[in-house]
Amino acid sequence: MKLETQRLIITEFQPEMAEAVHLNSLDEDTRRFVPDEVFETVEEAAETIEFLMGCYASGEGPLVYPVLLKDETYIGYVQAVPLEDGNWEVGYHIGMNYTKKGYATEAVRAFLPVILPKLGVRDILGICRSANGASVKVLERSGFVKEFEGMGSYQGEEQPICRYRYSL
Repeated sequence: MKLETQRLIITEFQPEMAEAVHLNSLDEDTRRFVPDEVFETVEEAAETIEFLMGCYASGEGPLVYPVLLKDETYIGYVQAVPLEDGNWEVGYHIGMNYTKKGYATEAVRAFLPVILPKLGVRDILGICRSANGASVKVLERSGFVKEFEGMGSYQGEEQPICRYRYSL
């Protein structure tokens, strides 16, 4: 996959991205909202990248794609993750140094029309903690419709969440 928007490139992971992935994962927002995606070492990031590269071939997911600025600076990712109930969930994270610039919304909007047909589905879920106002805004600005707000499982814990759905 290689998508280009006005400001971004969405492509496939390469082993040489490990250091940038490691450094980007250490920010406060990653630790707070997606703690399982913190890579304390470059080696941990490299192992994860190797795993994710293998998922591209199988198509089984998670299908995680790096988001780069036009100068090829790694700033985060966008992903489609299979859920146990047969649905898929979109995910995204932009490093704290690059937030509040609309990059997540731009990446999600470009990603959805490409990934849904690739997955053979017409809709995808977006689930976030209710306290994560930035993610709520990204989902709403990307055309998702809220289906549920209340207590639910997120990162293996019961907590207040919002669940959205996007349909082609």
